[in-house]
Amino acid sequence: MSGVSASAARLPETAPLASRLGSLLGIRIPLLALGALALLAGLCAGLWRLGWAIPHGSSLGAIHGPLLISGFFGTVISLERAVALGRSWAYAAPALAGLGTLALLAGAPVTVAAGLYVLASAGLVAASFTISVKEPALFTGAILLGSLTWLAGNVLWLLGQPVPELAGWWLAFLILTISGERLELSRLLAPRRGSEVVFLFAVGLLLVGAQNGILNENGAILYGLGLLSMTTWLLRHDISRRSVRQSGQTRFFAACMLLGYLWLGLAGGMLLVFRPGEAPFGYDLVLHAIVIGFVLSMVFGHALIILPAVTRLRVAYRPLMYAPLAVLHASLVLRTCGDLLEWETARQWSGIATILALVGFALLVATSTGHARRNTAPARAIHR
Repeated sequence: MSGVSASAARLPETAPLASRLGSLLGIRIPLLALGALALLAGLCAGLWRLGWAIPHGSSLGAIHGPLLISGFFGTVISLERAVALGRSWAYAAPALAGLGTLALLAGAPVTVAAGLYVLASAGLVAASFTISVKEPALFTGAILLGSLTWLAGNVLWLLGQPVPELAGWWLAFLILTISGERLELSRLLAPRRGSEVVFLFAVGLLLVGAQNGILNENGAILYGLGLLSMTTWLLRHDISRRSVRQSGQTRFFAACMLLGYLWLGLAGGMLLVFRPGEAPFGYDLVLHAIVIGFVLSMVFGHALIILPAVTRLRVAYRPLMYAPLAVLHASLVLRTCGDLLEWETARQWSGIATILALVGFALLVATSTGHARRNTAPARAIHR
């Protein structure tokens, strides 16, 4: 989920100047911090919903979904898009998303936070549209459509629709953003007949399923078929199926991608078998298979690209990064078992395991960043 595609980064000749302006204004790190705050609060809310005693847990539990989707992912993806576009006005989107998070945590009326998230998603749509106009392609169109689905979900939330009923739109935001980026990279492979048709078919099913609602039988079936179709496309056409045969950082990226695709496919299958509106934990099962199994796996895979692009710091790959990745997916296996068996203890401890995976990976990235900077210092001195 890099959001900083190579083609987008090449778009405007003024990008370096605007990018330097963003750095000089000192807005990137604070915006990342707001995203991290939303993630931390969202994780605490998730633990409370799983039965753990968390201070202010009841108030956080009600905004668990918005904090993670719009507060964390919305802020980070909007920031990545602003960096890719290289226009200072594009930074308004992550800033508004961050303000929406602060409004939620400060106890402001939900309509205030939802309104700020609507403005943030509209800003992301503007940035994505600018990129798609400068480079018309199916992948830029898919990314633009992803930003529109985030806007649609936020508007519905502002209008008072319950989160479970609009969740399909928010999930489509993440799925289409990631799939659009993977579609761009797939151009490195020889094109196969029917590739774009399958991709568009999957997108259409997701949109209709989101419109009908994943809690409804019809919407769940269409959304599930859309997930399965997108998984089929990703497994067949994504470059990861070849790059996983390489070594080092490239293999780690590919492993994260392929594991994520498997969870996306499982989520599609589970939508067809365990309807979210009928099975006791059907909604929880599908939602977290996508968000944890697919999306967070992508975050692990792209973190070594995203952070340098946004922070200008180098991050070195370390083989030990496979450990938190394994813990992340093991936590989801535990949660899936807990949902299927209605085993509360397994569900509770799966939340702890997920947080341990995220903290462990963050610590590895932080220490790897410092290691990379120390290694590059002599080279800079010699160059001077």
